[in-house]
Amino acid sequence: MARMARLRILCRDINRFSLQRAEFEVRPGAGKRRVSIPNIITLGRIMLVPIIVWAIVSSQMEVAFAVFLIAGISDAVDGFLAKRFNMTSELGALLDPLADKALLVSIYMALGIWGAIPRWIVILVVSRDIMIVAAVIISWLFDRPVEMKPSKVSKLNTVAQVAFAALVLAALAFGFKAGPYDIILMGLVTVFTLSSVSLYLVEWLRHMSTIEAK
Repeated sequence: MARMARLRILCRDINRFSLQRAEFEVRPGAGKRRVSIPNIITLGRIMLVPIIVWAIVSSQMEVAFAVFLIAGISDAVDGFLAKRFNMTSELGALLDPLADKALLVSIYMALGIWGAIPRWIVILVVSRDIMIVAAVIISWLFDRPVEMKPSKVSKLNTVAQVAFAALVLAALAFGFKAGPYDIILMGLVTVFTLSSVSLYLVEWLRHMSTIEAK
């Protein structure tokens, strides 16, 4: 009987030790954060920015257009993968619009320097993004972060900017005349850029005015 009692105590101690070990055991790979495939593709798109700028300023328009197509395809692919296989993340939500803006702003600046598009349209596009970034920074400084949710007008503006840049690059690469479609797209870019930044600033002012109310 005494031997059976000691055996029960030994089994109880083993079980207790096993439970304690299970609580503190770290599984292999736990705590490691993996960069998802869509984020890797987005980072690759950001790395294409200096390449396309070099191609434009070096008059390598065929290369610039090809890189632009690759960037566009990669944007569609990473979006599809993120939604189809549930790979969305906070990092991706920040990187994807950053990559798009970095690419578009760089292309517009390079085309403006090269003389392919009017400089006023470059100033308009770049100034819009500078104003939005400045508004976001100010809101963070006042501890009133603004939710960055693109409106329908903002999405239309991005589509117009992409279409205009693609048309200009294609015309330069293959030597055809872009008119009158370039004038139409440039007008759309102007209208949507002014409309989107105006709507954003109105919402931002409304959001920031709550500081005074408190």
